[in-house]
Amino acid sequence: MTGMTPTTPTPTTSTPDAVTTLLPRRSIRLSGGDVAYVDQGDGGAPAALFVHGVLVNADLWRNVIWDVADARRCIAPDLPAHGATPAPDGDGAPAGLSLNGLAAMLDELCEQLRLEQVDVVANDTGGAVAQVFAARFPHRIRTLTLTNCDVHDNFPPEQFKPFVALAEAGELGPMVAAMAGDLAVARSEIGFAQGYAQPDRLGDDLLASYLGPFVPDQGRGLERFLTASSSAELIAVEPLLAELDAPAQVAWGTADVFFEPSWADRLREMIPGVERVTLVPDAMLFWPDERAADLVALLRDFWEAHA
Repeated sequence: MTGMTPTTPTPTTSTPDAVTTLLPRRSIRLSGGDVAYVDQGDGGAPAALFVHGVLVNADLWRNVIWDVADARRCIAPDLPAHGATPAPDGDGAPAGLSLNGLAAMLDELCEQLRLEQVDVVANDTGGAVAQVFAARFPHRIRTLTLTNCDVHDNFPPEQFKPFVALAEAGELGPMVAAMAGDLAVARSEIGFAQGYAQPDRLGDDLLASYLGPFVPDQGRGLERFLTASSSAELIAVEPLLAELDAPAQVAWGTADVFFEPSWADRLREMIPGVERVTLVPDAMLFWPDERAADLVALLRDFWEAHA
């Protein structure tokens, strides 16, 4: 790490007391509701926007942020129903939780924070959101870094479809909420062992940050999040991604059970700005947390090349 001490920003509005996260959050009112976000690092530096995926939150990026905060103002929102950002009011699968809706949320967040351009870094479902964001709001993209994520029609990936089916049946939310009270299960093969190579090393505080927000509503917001999007949204933006001229890179863990390395090659074919594909041996889905130093090195090198 760089040795920098993360700053503690004053929240725009307070985040819910029941939500315990590792990095401090600010909160901002957008058209779709309040969004919590991390804002760390050099406020005078270019901004980087970190987008997480399902079941985690902005704390996924904590080790990366601490090590690049000298070079970037690091903005990492909690997506709706994750971390300290509540799910939108109402039932069903609102448009705000679709990939298009989430991409529009990122654009509005940039607008409110007066960020003309950002270096986007994304993982898992956040990578799908980032692709739509880059396609529909290309003027926002300084550089794009995609790690293991949904691509084309691999949304959701085959191995994750049973969980989406449980969400549609209203059964997944209570299961996930229950893991907050049984961290051994949370670290098991039905929990974060599917995304972490060494789940036994996950701290109780991190698991509380990930899982605690699902307890108050028994994961109902999570279920709505999981059932609101479709692969059609990703496929629809592929012609726009083919016109994206921002520099891009792909970094892919090779041991991911959801997104095999061939999808990294697919991204290189889809996005002409992809300059390199880096394979991270034996890394699983959430390697940007577990092997943050590997990602930090790639980001610093890429950002410096496109200063």
